[in-house]
Amino acid sequence: MNNTNKQCVSRISVSLPESILQEMDQMVEERGFESRSQALVNMIHQQITEHRREYGNEIMAGTINLVYDHTTHGLQKQLTDLQHMHVDEVISSLHVHLMQGKTLEVILVQGPSQKLKLIADKLQACRGVISGKLQMSTALLPQVHPFPLPDDEEKIED
Repeated sequence: MNNTNKQCVSRISVSLPESILQEMDQMVEERGFESRSQALVNMIHQQITEHRREYGNEIMAGTINLVYDHTTHGLQKQLTDLQHMHVDEVISSLHVHLMQGKTLEVILVQGPSQKLKLIADKLQACRGVISGKLQMSTALLPQVHPFPLPDDEEKIED
């Protein structure tokens, strides 16, 4: 690893009840973390992301995961229409047909966290949706190539 990829690291001291430390050590081992520090960084990062999702309005990327009964009349059209209404935030979706008339849909989204929550809430509230969850990350997708403006059309060469 070259020096440009290294992050400055600060050491801190944390006091924990012995029982919590034992449970943490067990979790570190079971999940395969290299160290307690790596596990703590992971947990803190998750909490910071959750905090930003709940209280901020930063641009975030994520997925909306839905399980629904695809036999519910009009549901697939309603879900599709909602995604089209938010075409700036909905990047892509994947449908997996499950057993017993169920479908798993994973929708890739990016946008202001509050808007993503609103979209997820609308999708989850549709009759026939069995479960849904919005998962967000502070990492962003690269910008999708923008549509050229009308003035730019003359500048585009083949």
